[in-house]
Amino acid sequence: MDKHEYFMRLALQEAKIAAEAGEIPVGAVLTCNDKLIAKAHNQTEQLNDATAHAEMMVLTSGMSALSSKYLPDCNLYVTLEPCIMCAGAIGLSQIKSLHFAASDEKRGYHLYEGKILHPKTKVFTGLYESESAEMLKAFFKARRKHQGK
Repeated sequence: MDKHEYFMRLALQEAKIAAEAGEIPVGAVLTCNDKLIAKAHNQTEQLNDATAHAEMMVLTSGMSALSSKYLPDCNLYVTLEPCIMCAGAIGLSQIKSLHFAASDEKRGYHLYEGKILHPKTKVFTGLYESESAEMLKAFFKARRKHQGK
């Protein structure tokens, strides 16, 4: 298993933690020089905070751990394509690379024209895409069944 697979698997583990807590299953991992700096998952329900996405949580933790508002030597691994809010924060943080598993056809940042990410940020997609997408589908299917829809 290469480092990208390893870190994305950690992000998938975070997504599972989110799902078990009743959160949309999205997980994120931040690395710097191939070392784990922070990991997080969605906590919008737990914190009653619409901005508590996995990406926002991991960026905040990483900036705190590194005592820096910029993360140009860091890589972000996330199980779902970031929304425009998270993409904006990722852009401001000047992340070195963004790796996301599944695309978000309804709310992903790709839907918005313009340059959101920092120009030096490299983007990689599709690693563990099917696992991430399946986890999301199962979560929403169970949620609809529970709500009687």
